[in-house]
Amino acid sequence: MSKLILISNRLPTTAQKINGFLTYQKSIGGLATGLKNYHAQTDSIWVGWPGIADEEITPAEKKAIQNELQNTYQCRPVFLTEKEIDRYYNGFCNETIWPLFHYFAGKTKYDIETWEAYRQVNEKFFKTVATVIGENDIIWVHDYQLMLLPKMIKEQFPDTQVGFFLHIPFPSSEIFRLLIWREEILRGLLGADLIGFHTFEYTRHFLSSTRHLLGLENTMNRISYEDRYVQADAFPMGIDYQFFTQKHEDNSFQEEAREIIEKTKDMKIILSVDRLDYTKGIPERLKAFGRFLTHYPEYREKVRFNLIVAPSRVEVDIYDDLRKEITELVSSINGNFGTFTWMPVWFFFRSFSQESLIALYRHSDVLLVTPLRDGMNLVCKEYIAARTDYEGMVVISETAGAASELGEAVIVNANDYNAIASGLKTALDMPREEKIARNKMMHRRLRRYNVDFWASEFLHALQRTVSESKQTIMQRSIEKDSHLIENAYQNANKRVLFLDYDGTLVGFCPQPDQARPDEELIQLLEVLVNDPRNTVVIISGRERYDLEEWFQNLNLYIIASHGLWLRYPGQEWIMTTSLDNDWKDPIRHIMELYTDRIPGSLIEEKDYSLAWHYRQSDPDMIAVKLSEVRETLRSIIQSETLGLQEGNKVLEVKDNRVNKGFGAAAFTQNQDYDFIFAVGDDYTDEDLFSSLPQDAYTVKIGLGNTNAAYFLKSWQSMRLLLKKFADISNHLKKE
Repeated sequence: MSKLILISNRLPTTAQKINGFLTYQKSIGGLATGLKNYHAQTDSIWVGWPGIADEEITPAEKKAIQNELQNTYQCRPVFLTEKEIDRYYNGFCNETIWPLFHYFAGKTKYDIETWEAYRQVNEKFFKTVATVIGENDIIWVHDYQLMLLPKMIKEQFPDTQVGFFLHIPFPSSEIFRLLIWREEILRGLLGADLIGFHTFEYTRHFLSSTRHLLGLENTMNRISYEDRYVQADAFPMGIDYQFFTQKHEDNSFQEEAREIIEKTKDMKIILSVDRLDYTKGIPERLKAFGRFLTHYPEYREKVRFNLIVAPSRVEVDIYDDLRKEITELVSSINGNFGTFTWMPVWFFFRSFSQESLIALYRHSDVLLVTPLRDGMNLVCKEYIAARTDYEGMVVISETAGAASELGEAVIVNANDYNAIASGLKTALDMPREEKIARNKMMHRRLRRYNVDFWASEFLHALQRTVSESKQTIMQRSIEKDSHLIENAYQNANKRVLFLDYDGTLVGFCPQPDQARPDEELIQLLEVLVNDPRNTVVIISGRERYDLEEWFQNLNLYIIASHGLWLRYPGQEWIMTTSLDNDWKDPIRHIMELYTDRIPGSLIEEKDYSLAWHYRQSDPDMIAVKLSEVRETLRSIIQSETLGLQEGNKVLEVKDNRVNKGFGAAAFTQNQDYDFIFAVGDDYTDEDLFSSLPQDAYTVKIGLGNTNAAYFLKSWQSMRLLLKKFADISNHLKKE
């Protein structure tokens, strides 16, 4: 029976050593708070760091922590050293990923040592979770600290259902591409079957990055990646609505919260609750409040701004400087506008209990939430839920993820002080009936889409994604019949192997002439060619000159230019069909026009065809212009025998009478092959697959609609299959 495994940087329970004794308490944080009840209800296992460094505990204490967390809290701890915590968490996570993903590129640091620590800690998490993974388990990885982990899990446990959720923004591709290790991060995330984000905007940014940096296209947010599908989608995180709406006893909140409420009974209260961080826009918020008091003097001595900032990373200079800036701004506003009986801003640099915050929510007229960039921001949802009288109002910046859900709130630009000031006045002056109407709509949404609904929806989507993917793929996965194919190869007396080149035997390169065969490929082909039972045919759209140069020392059969040219080992090239080039000039002219207009594209001129490559062009530009290029070329093709063929990032104009199926027919007609194998990666290989007998073993590299009988995930996988064929040939040779 499958089980659910949750993985995050921190466990929901923190271990501490106080006066020599181990103690355990609830962790503070949106993820731990949001999922702790779901964790308990679903009897899941939670893997994460317990909050205590290795150096602080003895081996016996480490064992005690493991036992307590496992037996009492259903958790598996990942123990980290102080050095790992510093370099992985304080370093790469919070000095590289955090600022970059929040659009603070100027604050982003790039350090190879912190990157290595990040990679090593992800591996450490994997080693821990690997001890509890069972067949078909559901694994849900959380947040930016563990973006390499999904790939590690999927590679070792391919039958698991792997989900990943990012709790911070995913930046635009132009920002993300600044990251040195961008491709490693993307491939790490693509180990998941389902990748979740708070908003559709973040989802779109992720898909754009995979398109720009990895060349992966998507349909309906679904990416064809190697031998499976990966779905990306938005799942806005909810809160424990019931907890925030229920009545809490007066004695459950701190005395200082009660004092704050008692002293402000006759004032309008504006509340702000944040963790100390430069992404939260706290200085900008204070300046906007100063602008509010300047523009609307009638509110002086009638309003109070309670600014709560929870301490965070104060040992880091940039955060200490931020705290000082906030303190100075508070002093400045209070000095400029305050009186003997009124202080406009009350600054609380401390944490409050959840119950105390609920009490403050219920006694505040406006919640001011204006982060410069925030993945979601659950505080505004908590405030709305806590106001069961429906009479509070949220002023929120459009760059907070929650703004996309809370359209009834007052939405402002976090950098526009006048807009925030105006938004505050709108919220304070809003008629009671309008506030109630707006809040009721937001309450209905929060009640339905609570944290349990969010978790269940994500996990159901994960299960659905994996199920649909498996149904599509397993029908044609070569894995299910690999032993049959190998046995058929071993027992055959006369074999023919049709091998496409680019994307099949080698990976794609920016320039077509860069994809030369490497030593490993040459050696594999040499073994296969030397087996007297084999006829090995390289069948490619490439020009004959390249293929002849690269394979001149092998006794290969070569079909070049999609079947136009044929060469037997040691013989001259044979032209299979008589063609002419009278059509080339107008086609070349059109291709040159688009090459000039679309950077990165290039023209490859072959003997009797013209190919326009756009692999290096901007995918967004191609998405807009490709159909235009395609239709323009089609419109000027005059001959009935000419056609436009579309391959992998290439459009080629050539004679329709020539194709790979036509070329292969020269080998298969009147022959008694008892093993026919063909492999290719794009549209140009479909003619080959269709032309072969039904009992042929036809393989497409990658997913997609095809006439082939099987899928293989990549050219690297094809190399492994060729190696198996070569091993069989070597073994038979020795017998």
